[in-house]
Amino acid sequence: MPYAFRHQPLKGLYLVYQLITTLFVRFPLWVLFSIPRSLRGRKSWTFKRALWVRFLRHFMNLSNHTGPIIRLPDHRAITPGPGVSGVWVGTANHLVTGDLKLWAKIANVSSIRVPGYWIHKTGTSIKVASGPQPGEKVIYQFHGGGYTRLSAHPNDVTSQIVKGYLKHLDIVSRVFSLEYRLASTKPFQVAHPFPTQLLDALAGYNYLVNVVGFAPENIIISGDSAGGNLAHALTRYLTEYQESAEVNLPAPPGALILLSPWVDLGTTANTPNSSAKTYHNSDYLGLGEGLSFATQAFCGPHGLGAANTNPYISPASLDSGLIVDFKKFPRTFVVAGGAEVLYDSIKILRDHMIKDLGEGDGVQPNDGKVRYVEALDGVHDYLVFPWHEPERTDTYKAINKWLAATS
Repeated sequence: MPYAFRHQPLKGLYLVYQLITTLFVRFPLWVLFSIPRSLRGRKSWTFKRALWVRFLRHFMNLSNHTGPIIRLPDHRAITPGPGVSGVWVGTANHLVTGDLKLWAKIANVSSIRVPGYWIHKTGTSIKVASGPQPGEKVIYQFHGGGYTRLSAHPNDVTSQIVKGYLKHLDIVSRVFSLEYRLASTKPFQVAHPFPTQLLDALAGYNYLVNVVGFAPENIIISGDSAGGNLAHALTRYLTEYQESAEVNLPAPPGALILLSPWVDLGTTANTPNSSAKTYHNSDYLGLGEGLSFATQAFCGPHGLGAANTNPYISPASLDSGLIVDFKKFPRTFVVAGGAEVLYDSIKILRDHMIKDLGEGDGVQPNDGKVRYVEALDGVHDYLVFPWHEPERTDTYKAINKWLAATS
């Protein structure tokens, strides 16, 4: 039973048991089994990486039994802290139309005020939420976590991606990360299903354009894992309804970055030989109860069938009735870990995009809009982990070169 130990005192007792057995039983065994290369997730991995992946896999499984172990910031408040620069983002109900309006009605959700966090490059003199410098580029970031976990707060683990951007990208001085609402379902409170997060993302984009004053072509939408799913969905909405007479949408962004994006929440690609089935030993991310809970929470009243047939939810679905068009999308940088369970679905998305937009490295003036980088033995969302080198730094350098060549 998922989340069987979510209530106290069982939760506390279970965590103490896990801590003791991990320190005195599991960890010594992990060390032992990580020494031979043949027993590591990938033979090319270092001893350190093999240990880290075993630990992360266990931690993910642990949280699937207890629920959140550490209370994290969420959409209900701006959580203060040293150097934390949070702002409130207003609603965007006036920009909702078409299918999004229908889906919101089905889910009984609407746009509300949510927080966002500004993170600046060290040494910058730009004031928080101030208007853009001439020609300034900004990254609009969505964190991962299966739509059910983690946070946009600068102290969250996923902020390592933001810090990596600010360290390695020459043309970016600040990042805006949105605290979108997280989905949940039984045995917890049922709340915030799709398209709640898209409504929040739309509000954040409207804030950047119509409140802060960024030109859409100077906004780079980015997301990792589920955040990559959301970055895609927002870009799709901005392109599909750009000419709608009912709403006055801002123009689409100048660029899109998808980092290990979760782009198939369904089951159409889960064949026996797919990465979803065969890469369990080389990734910490599993496709068991935790991911099933996330899919159910996110799809909510739309049903699990939407995970196979809705292009906003699963643009990489192989459902025969799904037609996915990327012709109006901006230039896009796609990142995948070659050892992650989502590997096949990311490649399917890449192929769909290249078919419509063409492939290129951004250097040649007439090449395609899609740039794909794969870390051969990278795990899911490897940019989050400072120990995942040299792939992490190499990927940031590739993104920096791509942005510089196309800015």
